[in-house]
Amino acid sequence: MAEVDVSVRVLEQVDGPAAVAVINAAAAWYAEFLPPVEVEDPEMTVAGWEEEARRMTWYGAFSGGELVGVMGLEYVDDVALFRHAYVLPAWQRQGVGARLHGYIEPQITGVGKIIIGTYEANYQARGALEKGGYRLSDDSAAVLRRYYDIPEDRLVSSVTYEKGIEV
Repeated sequence: MAEVDVSVRVLEQVDGPAAVAVINAAAAWYAEFLPPVEVEDPEMTVAGWEEEARRMTWYGAFSGGELVGVMGLEYVDDVALFRHAYVLPAWQRQGVGARLHGYIEPQITGVGKIIIGTYEANYQARGALEKGGYRLSDDSAAVLRRYYDIPEDRLVSSVTYEKGIEV
């Protein structure tokens, strides 16, 4: 895997449409492993992105001025959640997601654990999480119910991964 040169920064409201385009392009992958009734099209709208921005910080990975990946960071109770991690298909498997994650993780403070949720069938994300030192939660459903606000259909088809960090 050849890592590309990308820069990472906090996204602003003006970045919303580009972020939504990244999310929706990357989420097309879900059709390969989710039942059709669980595939949202679009996965996110600009209004949805703005609503999420009220409770989390969005980060973006840029190459040559183009937004190629996004990831959100949300603090909930005693944990930090990585949310909405998406990379444009043409930029996947080039280290963009790892770069975003590597930029954000050291900035996390005041909590002892990071949690990331993904679809159980999303073997690409699961492999990357395991490679990044995350372990599958003992009870993903309980973790999802405690820390996330997601529809039941997504909850039953999802898993969570955890990683302890120093406070």
